[in-house]
Amino acid sequence: MKVTLLDYGAGNVRSVVNALKALGAEVRPVERPEDILSAERLVFPGVGNFGSIMRALHERGFVEPLREYLRQNRPFLGICLGLQVLFEGSEEAPGVAGLGVFPGFVRRFRVGLSVPHIGWNGVKARKPSPLFNGLSGEEKFYFVHSYYVEPADTGLVLTTTDYGLEFASAVQHGNIIAVQFHPEKSGKAGLRFLQNFLEGAGKAVLPPKIPERTRLARRIIACLDVRSDDEGRLVVTKGLQYDVREGGRVRDMGDPVELAHRYYLEGADEITFLNITGFRDFPLKDMPMLEVLRRTSEKVFVPLTIGGGIRDFTDRDGTHYSALEVAGAYFRAGADKVSIGSDAVYIVEEYLKTGKASGKSSIETISRVYGRQAVVISIDPKRCYVTSPSETPHPVIETEIPGPNGERYCWFQCTVKGGREVRDVDAVTLAKVCEELGAGEILLNSIDRDGTNQGYDLELIRAVKEAVSIPVIASSGAGRVEHFYQVFAKTEAEAALAAGIFHRREVEIPEVKKYLHEKGIEVRPIS
Repeated sequence: MKVTLLDYGAGNVRSVVNALKALGAEVRPVERPEDILSAERLVFPGVGNFGSIMRALHERGFVEPLREYLRQNRPFLGICLGLQVLFEGSEEAPGVAGLGVFPGFVRRFRVGLSVPHIGWNGVKARKPSPLFNGLSGEEKFYFVHSYYVEPADTGLVLTTTDYGLEFASAVQHGNIIAVQFHPEKSGKAGLRFLQNFLEGAGKAVLPPKIPERTRLARRIIACLDVRSDDEGRLVVTKGLQYDVREGGRVRDMGDPVELAHRYYLEGADEITFLNITGFRDFPLKDMPMLEVLRRTSEKVFVPLTIGGGIRDFTDRDGTHYSALEVAGAYFRAGADKVSIGSDAVYIVEEYLKTGKASGKSSIETISRVYGRQAVVISIDPKRCYVTSPSETPHPVIETEIPGPNGERYCWFQCTVKGGREVRDVDAVTLAKVCEELGAGEILLNSIDRDGTNQGYDLELIRAVKEAVSIPVIASSGAGRVEHFYQVFAKTEAEAALAAGIFHRREVEIPEVKKYLHEKGIEVRPIS
């Protein structure tokens, strides 16, 4: 099977290529406009901003060949923005015309829920299609978007999904198929969907089951701290309060690629890599970590996040590299999102001094090119107790966990450099400003709970979650399956992350999902 991939130069297309190759397809990229019209099957994975993608298509001379290919009703699969640009325009880029292949417009979610819509949600089939062969109808697919299409012709709609409203999550017109979700990141269900597209033929069917409404699953994320061991190999490690050495040597908990693959097979909804050597070594020189991402993306078909060293950098020779270039290297290696930690604190400190955005920070530049859904802010706060709210200008909570001298109030002070240095910025303010600058998700750690196995800091999570409208990932402190239930039952966090307990097999992902399901928490089934 020969597939032509329309790569316009932004985002992680490696995952799409790897998924297609895993299904036996021979993939070649579009290098010239004429490659589009010579394609047997064309796949268009779009990420980033509607205006940016249309500008890139025009600059490369792809617009008219693409329109002609679609007019001929030839096999086409658009993914995410590859769906949205088929329509006339988008609220994301007023005045910018889409391809106009179909009548309709792209709207922003205004639903009182976290935006972007990130995570695993179901689809409801609206008409028969060969694409449903081998699917039960109860599968969940991975979504990550802030805008949705509103087709003028409802006959185009192949599936719908619920997220505060019912929106078109896939369309089909003849051989033209486009989906809002990412099949290449949707595990076995997504691979089956891609296989059906590649095979092309087959009877048009409806899935055996069509849900009355779909529900977004709470995500379980496995985190892998990666660094060089004493022999220079990259290993997964984990320490107590960030001390990763044991007996004078780096604690080795396994090969990062093998461990990530194990978690994928066990049902992890996402994998997060934290390159903890990235705080000291320039990531673009860290070829082993880039290779870890490349190898992982060949066998792990769920979203991959990478953190560590996402910042501007000047090397010893005086050559300057931007955070955007660092992020781009990670995306090309197979990452779907980048996590920004200490640099986010420095960015917010500068913002609070000037009262305005610079337009040049890592958060702003990466989200502008790759979309806000690609930017995760990792916050490492610790509790700072006070006897009265008047003692500090920072947002204060009345806590059920008193301080060392019986204090009943606290605020959450941000740290940098892996928790080794405190700053005069609080987690609530940091999260709010980062959302304003373009972040799409918050990874909320807790210095106080890390490695304790005492459960997540629910008060911290609630305080930040109430302050932002983007998804929040709870981290630090999980020790039992009950802790995952508590964080989902008592806060609005969209996801929960854990590391050491998974590495040591003290708690396993299938066990967590089984417990949550029995307790009535929506999770993605382990297929």
